Amino acid sequence: MPLFQILVTIFLTLPALSLSDSCPLNFHLVRSRPSSDSKTRCHYILQSLRILQSDYLHRTGSFPPSNASFSCWTALQDHTHQYDIRSSCNLPSSSFSLSCNNITNQSQFEDLLPLSAKQVWNTCNHSLNSLSSCALCTKALSNLDSHLTDNTTDCKTIASIYAASFSDLQDPRTADCLFNSDFPSSVSTGKRRNILIAAFCTLAFFLLVFGVFWAYFRLKQKNKAICKTEMGLSSGLDSVNQTTTLIRFTFDEIKKATRNFAGDNIIGKGAYGNVYRGMLVDGTQVALKRFKNCSVAGDPSFTHEVEVIASVRHVNLVGLRGYCTATTNLEGHQRIIVTDLMENGSVYDHLFGSAKQKLSWPIRLKIALGTARGLAYLHYGAQPSIIHRDIKASNILLDHKFEAKVADFGLAKFKPEGITHMSTRVAGTMGYVAPEYALYGQLTERSDVFSFGVVLLELLSGKRALEIDTDGQPSAVTDFAWSMVRNGRALDVIEDGMPELGPIEILEKYVLVAILCCHPQLHARPTMDQVVKMLETEESVSSLSCVAGKIDTEKSV
Repeated sequence: MPLFQILVTIFLTLPALSLSDSCPLNFHLVRSRPSSDSKTRCHYILQSLRILQSDYLHRTGSFPPSNASFSCWTALQDHTHQYDIRSSCNLPSSSFSLSCNNITNQSQFEDLLPLSAKQVWNTCNHSLNSLSSCALCTKALSNLDSHLTDNTTDCKTIASIYAASFSDLQDPRTADCLFNSDFPSSVSTGKRRNILIAAFCTLAFFLLVFGVFWAYFRLKQKNKAICKTEMGLSSGLDSVNQTTTLIRFTFDEIKKATRNFAGDNIIGKGAYGNVYRGMLVDGTQVALKRFKNCSVAGDPSFTHEVEVIASVRHVNLVGLRGYCTATTNLEGHQRIIVTDLMENGSVYDHLFGSAKQKLSWPIRLKIALGTARGLAYLHYGAQPSIIHRDIKASNILLDHKFEAKVADFGLAKFKPEGITHMSTRVAGTMGYVAPEYALYGQLTERSDVFSFGVVLLELLSGKRALEIDTDGQPSAVTDFAWSMVRNGRALDVIEDGMPELGPIEILEKYVLVAILCCHPQLHARPTMDQVVKMLETEESVSSLSCVAGKIDTEKSV
C-alpha cells in the first residue's frame, strides 16, 4: 500500500472525525484504522501532523498558532480512547504548532530566507514522484535548513512544511519525498531494502560484465603474445627449414607418438627435461626430447640446438628428424626435438647401468672409433666448426649395431672462423671438463678432446669419471690411469673380465692415447683428427713410447 494511503488511515476506528471547532486543523484529511504496532503508529501520527500543518499553511498562509495545541490534543484524545497518544508516542504538547525564529506565517519565512525560499519554490513546486526531482527538492531543503539559526526540531521541520504547502500532497510519492526521510518505518525500511537490493543487483551485473570483458581482454592479450612468440620462433627456424628436410610435427602427432607422454616411454632424463620413446604413424621408432619449463626466454636454447643438429650430417652424429613448437592454454609452451631412436641406449647404460652383460673389446673399440670420428667431423668437417662442450658417456648413444652417435647439442658452440679460443661460462659435467676450461672459461676444440679421453678411459677401465673411494674421497679415473702408466702398468687400466679381449699392443696403445687426450696441458693434447689417425692405424706401441715418458715428466713438474 503506498505510504500516503497508509498515512491517511492511522488515527481513528470511526469512518470520519469531526473535531472541535476550536482546533483549526482539518482532520478530515486523515481516516482509517490505527496500526497495531506502537512504533509504526507513532510514526504515522507524526507524518499526519505534518500533512495537516502543510494543509493549514496552504489554506491560511500561516503556521498553526500555539494556542491551538491544547484544543487539538483534547479533540483528538476524545476520539481515540484506546491509548494516550502523547504519552505513548512521547510527543510534546506543542506538536500541533511550530516555533522557529518567531516565524508565524509564510511571508515572514520568505522574507527571512528570500533566496533559499525561492530555490525551494523553483525545485519543489511540482510533482516529486521521480528520484531526480525528489533529490533536487530535498537538496534545496537542506540548504534552506542550514540558514536557520534556531537548531530546534521545529526549524528542521518548517522547511518541509513550507515546501509541502504548495506541492501535490495527493501524490503519495510526493508525500514520501518530503516527510519520509526523517522517520524510518516498516514501509520506508522495506522501500530502502528494495532499493538496496536493486542497487546490489545492478552492481553485481556491472561487475559481471566487467569481469567478462576483463577475461576477454586478458585472453586476447595472451593469445596475441602466444602468436607473437610462435611467429618469432618460426622466423628463427626459417633458415633451418629452407636448407633441410626437417618435419615440423604438430603437438597432437607428438602426443599420439608417445601415448600422451606415458611414463613407461621415458628413456632418459636430464636438466633440460625428459627423452621419450615414440612411434610415428609410419611405424618409425623415434626419440623425442621434450624441454621442460619452456618460456619465451627459453626458446633461444631450443632454436640453437635445432640449428646445430640440423647443420650437421654424419654417421656418428645423432640424426634429427624434426621438431615441434606449440603453445596451448593447458600445456603452455611446448618445445620438442625428434631424432632417430638409438635402440641400445647410451654408453653409460652399458658401463654403469642395468646392462647385465659387459661390452666386448670389439664393441668398445667400435664405440671409441665412432665417437672420435663424430667429434673430428664437428671440429673440422662442419662449417662453422662446433665445440660440443658436454661429451660424456650418457651423451654417446648406440644404435642397433652399436654404432656410436654423439648426441645432445644443447651446450654446443659454433666457433667463428679464425678464433683460436672462446671465453664463455663453464658448462658440462664434473669429471669430464678440461682444467683450463673449468678454471678460466677458456674453450677450444681440445676441451672436447679432454672429455673424449675421459670417456675412452671409462670404456677401457669400466670405472666412472669420478668415483668415491673407500675413504669417502672423490677419485678421478684420470688420476688412476696416470698412476698406472707412470709406473709402467698401462695394461692394469683395462677392466678385468672384459669379453673378447684384444691384442695387448692395441690395448696399451688405446690407454696411452686416452692418457694423452687427458693431458692437463692444453697444447700437449692431440687434435681429434690426430686421435682418429692414431686409433685407426696399426701403429705399434713402440712409436708411442715417448708418450709414457712425456707423461711421467710433466706429471712430475
